[in-house]
Amino acid sequence: MLKTADHLYLQVADNIEQLIEKEVMKTGEKLPSVRVLSKQHGISLTTAFQAYYHLEGKGLIESRPKSGYYISRNMRRMAPIPGTCRPVKKASDVTVSDMVMEVFHHMSNESILKFSVATPPTSVMPAAKMAKAVIHAMRELPANGIGYEPLQGNELLRRQIARMSLSWGTAVTADDIITTSGCMDALTLCLSATTQPGDTIALESPSYYGALQLAESLGLKVLEVPTHPIYGVDLDYLDKAIPKHKIKACLFVTNFNNPLGSCMPDKNKQALVKMVEKYDIALIEDDIYGDLYFGRERPATCKSFDKTGHVLLCNSFSKSLAPGYRVGWTIPGKYKEKVLLMKQNHSIACASLPHAAVGHFLEIGRYEFHLRNLRKMLHTQCLLYSQAISEYFPESTCISRPQGGCVLWIELDPQINTFELFQQALKNRISFCPGRIFSLQNRYNNCLRISYGTPWSKQVDDALKTLGKLVRKML
Repeated sequence: MLKTADHLYLQVADNIEQLIEKEVMKTGEKLPSVRVLSKQHGISLTTAFQAYYHLEGKGLIESRPKSGYYISRNMRRMAPIPGTCRPVKKASDVTVSDMVMEVFHHMSNESILKFSVATPPTSVMPAAKMAKAVIHAMRELPANGIGYEPLQGNELLRRQIARMSLSWGTAVTADDIITTSGCMDALTLCLSATTQPGDTIALESPSYYGALQLAESLGLKVLEVPTHPIYGVDLDYLDKAIPKHKIKACLFVTNFNNPLGSCMPDKNKQALVKMVEKYDIALIEDDIYGDLYFGRERPATCKSFDKTGHVLLCNSFSKSLAPGYRVGWTIPGKYKEKVLLMKQNHSIACASLPHAAVGHFLEIGRYEFHLRNLRKMLHTQCLLYSQAISEYFPESTCISRPQGGCVLWIELDPQINTFELFQQALKNRISFCPGRIFSLQNRYNNCLRISYGTPWSKQVDDALKTLGKLVRKML
């Protein structure tokens, strides 16, 4: 039972949110005053204010000067979710780099509004505090940090990551962790340790284009697994596909998949871990968005259910704290020695200063405070972007329902080609990711991915309105 004041306002807010979702309280309807809400629920005025402030932050209610609070929206009026792709018959060689390069050719152009970047902007990151952490690290490290780190990585950072692992439902020690230069480096090391050129790996469909490019660079074949926009990978399909296609490893984003935003339920994660144990193959789990959840609790990882070491968990601080510091890590289970050998051959060591600085930042307890604010901001932006797209785009539009992360997957009318839409949008100084780059199968040509990392503004609203007009014109 929720008893603390900190949880009580959430309980009150959740009750009101359920009434809004069931349309007991409708858009435009006035809410009870803060004083009345306080009396109705037997709570303090402060708690009542917190409840309304929480709902306002989620975009469900709005405050009108000298008038009070009103229902501003209803999620039930949002566009439907996209469908799940059909299974493929065989694994494919990888060829996506040319189109990805074309999409991101304009990344350095500051005049373009980049809905294509799946990372919160640096303006919302604690730059000043991180600068202080770097100075502290320079003072504490031997020779001011100009020497090599140990092969396994900065000890302080590994200890702090081990402490964080309790929130994932995992208990590991610093000795279980290997630091890397970002999450992509971790994925590269883990894939290199568990596969050989010519092997087949399983990826979600649609799948992050970076994973497809990585598979291409390692000479791997890819089998795309149908993925539900809410529940994640189709495990029945995967169970049959592993022996049929001789899959050697799976690489999945189980929490807030990019681009769908799906989050695999715990029972599915347990079943997936048992499956890879049964076939004695590796599960490389990319949990880079796991800290950016919108609910009350961080979702568990597959690593939480791993008893045999078949799961190689990969993560970084690139989406949540300091993209440019390139601080990542992996918990590779029984593949630890192979991953260490790959790291020794690949990079020898990580950069000393940024890894020590992040370790210090975690040690002094600032990370969770920063995450709370970031999660609230992203949740609000997710709702605002979704509402705007529902309003400005054609009625046939389908939109994903992420419960974390920072991207939306949008499915348009089948006659729309989003690569052509992308080229039209660039003329209006807007970029996004066409759906075609998230598959090898000539799929998702009528889909696109939009990041809601950019803080809401009139410029964002106008850009989404412009995209909606372009889509209508193409119809």
